[in-house]
Amino acid sequence: MFESLKKKLKNWLGAEEKKTNKKKSVKKEKKQEKTKSVKRKREKEQPPVIESIREKEIEKKEGFFGKIFAKASSKKITTSDFNELFYELELALLESNVALEVVDALKKELETRLVGTELKKENLVNEITKQLNESIKTLLKEPQDLLETIKKKQGIFTILFFGINGSGKTTSVAKIAHYLKKNNISCVMAAGDTFRAASIEQLETHGQRIKIPVVKQQYGADPAAVAFDARKYAQSHGIKVVLIDTAGRMYTKENLMKEMEKIVRVSQPDLKLFVGEAITGNDATEQARMFNETAGIDGIILTKADVDDKGGTALSVSHVTQKPIYFLGMGQRYEDLKPFKKQDILKSLDLE
Repeated sequence: MFESLKKKLKNWLGAEEKKTNKKKSVKKEKKQEKTKSVKRKREKEQPPVIESIREKEIEKKEGFFGKIFAKASSKKITTSDFNELFYELELALLESNVALEVVDALKKELETRLVGTELKKENLVNEITKQLNESIKTLLKEPQDLLETIKKKQGIFTILFFGINGSGKTTSVAKIAHYLKKNNISCVMAAGDTFRAASIEQLETHGQRIKIPVVKQQYGADPAAVAFDARKYAQSHGIKVVLIDTAGRMYTKENLMKEMEKIVRVSQPDLKLFVGEAITGNDATEQARMFNETAGIDGIILTKADVDDKGGTALSVSHVTQKPIYFLGMGQRYEDLKPFKKQDILKSLDLE
């Protein structure tokens, strides 16, 4: 993403150097003209020997100041410089699905780091990239270790999943179940999506493949009741974690969002995870915002991160909700669930 920006930074630096060189050239011409003028005047007033001495004195001064100017190979970033540079950066960020409010937050953070800073010209591009890297790190949230958090909890640990239709919730539930099983943590899946056709069968199929039990009711049943049954099942079977799937809810539908509040009250989840698609950009950001305002999400799973070549969605949803990203969905296999690290996003933005 930022390769083109780096080129623009270099072009900008080149333009600044041209301006500086032009100023040097004009200054030098003025000095030379002044020297010639002094020389012509002195030729009329002074003997040749004295004039030769004065010429050497002038040459010494010009050489001295020339060396001082050559040492001044740094660039102090002014507010005007920063605004010119950030314009290009802003376009690059917006093209990479970074929300406008996140761009503004990044601008404020980066401006604090750069304006008034003296940077060596040869290191200017690398230093700006480095400061951009650090600024983005401050906006991204990393979660606590999920496995350790579960192990520390006394009794059942409940995780509730929600998001809109087609975001990959059910598959993400199965992936988390597989992840927990691999780490010797028992779990049960609850088929809380009682509205979408074949949703219960889909979760059951996952359960059979990864050998994880599934608690279900009939289609049209109260999802909160399914969640309640799953917790009872976990208690009676000594199971540590309850994973609750829910129906996809459009974040614009107020009644569906309120129904989700009921599920939260009944299931009393320890962790509420929003599942969104990385490739949907600003739409995923708005979804995360609405679910957070309605149910108070604790974290995020971004699916289809393997086909997202921009990386801006992760930065946006994390900053807008002030919640960490727990996992990135990297494919269709159960193993394709990657714990989130800040470096993953920085790499996708060409900053690592």
